[in-house]
Amino acid sequence: MTKSQKLDLANAINKNTLMETLGIVYTDLGEDFLEATMPVTSKVHQPMGLLHGGATVALAESVGSAASHLFVDNKKFIVKGIEITANHLKSKKSGIVTARASLLHKGRTTHLWKIEVKDEEGQLISFCKLTNIVLPKTK
Repeated sequence: MTKSQKLDLANAINKNTLMETLGIVYTDLGEDFLEATMPVTSKVHQPMGLLHGGATVALAESVGSAASHLFVDNKKFIVKGIEITANHLKSKKSGIVTARASLLHKGRTTHLWKIEVKDEEGQLISFCKLTNIVLPKTK
């Protein structure tokens, strides 16, 4: 499957999910990373008019989980998130944020992802870490 086909598939399965609600779109991938964007609008604001930390974490978990799915045989394995941490470093009122999940560890049963969420100028908004477990599918 080509890079474009993988991105199309990842975006297609977002229909009627939280990712579609938040406007998350997968935009780039490589051998050890996946990127996605999310618009910062009132839909993802907290009451003070700033990007909600929970929306940022949802973006981070979405890109990190999708990355693990793209890098395993989905006919044989399922992927589940087991831990996520986030440090919110800068606020954002509007625009677009981009999350890049970079693989730190790809084991047989766990994947560890570093996820940086940045604004249009490349400034770090949040730094997240996600651990996924890779389990054999049961019949």
